[in-house]
Amino acid sequence: MAILEFEKPLYEIEEKIQELKKISESSGMDVSDQIETFEKQALEYKKELYSKLTPAQRLQIARHADRPTFLDYIKLMTTDFIELHGDREGTDDRAIIGGIAKIDGQSVVIIGTQKGKTTKENLIYNFGMPQPQGYRKALRLFYHANKFNLPIVTLIDTPGAYPGMKAEETAQGTAIAVNLREMAKLNVPIVAIITGEGCSGGALGLAVADRVLMLEHSYYTVISPEGCASILWRDASKADVAAEALKITSEDLLKLEIIDGIVKEPLGGAHNDYEAMGKELKNAIIKEIKELKGLEPKTLRDERYNKFRRMGVFCQ
Repeated sequence: MAILEFEKPLYEIEEKIQELKKISESSGMDVSDQIETFEKQALEYKKELYSKLTPAQRLQIARHADRPTFLDYIKLMTTDFIELHGDREGTDDRAIIGGIAKIDGQSVVIIGTQKGKTTKENLIYNFGMPQPQGYRKALRLFYHANKFNLPIVTLIDTPGAYPGMKAEETAQGTAIAVNLREMAKLNVPIVAIITGEGCSGGALGLAVADRVLMLEHSYYTVISPEGCASILWRDASKADVAAEALKITSEDLLKLEIIDGIVKEPLGGAHNDYEAMGKELKNAIIKEIKELKGLEPKTLRDERYNKFRRMGVFCQ
């Protein structure tokens, strides 16, 4: 597993623990007391470290190469998943995957952005950056959910929509804008979760929801900290300063009422315990769907509209 820069002191302690265990096995010496002491120190240090993360450090965790992907969560949380391909216009963008599934017996339409864990996989999934046909595929699935009265779940982990010329030529901005408009009008419950990176319109195109949740160490922002620093200071190396100013963390966004809740991650991040993360996320999704299913379609639409209209309104 990749070790992040700020985690190195922790792994140095854990390496010492492993060395002591090897010495004990090879020599027969009883060093269990020393091992226990080091393990307690490591746990205490780990708890303290992850309780005081800076926005820039959370950014590193959100982008961790071993973080669970959409397809990982499909395996962890759902049964009977049937993928539905294509935008019905001749293309099938693999950066967005979706279909029908059951979560704890509840039938849903589940859609998400997909990243790879290797270079080969990332090329297949375009590094999790959807093109217009991906958003059109998602829109087709939104309509499907609306027709058959199925709750919608979206899992978002994207550095942004694909910014290439091809995407612009095929109406990237329009595809995202149409999704924003149409999601606001749907009659079924929508739960969106930022599982890693939630950047720019690429994320928002799947996030006009009744409930927007974030994993503890994910981030959600109008622009990446590197992009912000490049614009404001002409210096991408000031990304740490931009990350602090942008208020990208789950705690900051909950205070600002941009999101509705935080899903706690295992100690050290979601990549440390897939099973625990999947269980926690599954429980959070089911809880929100149960609450939303009791609302009438008009109430859902009105509350969803008012939720987003309140954002960015300030009183003197």
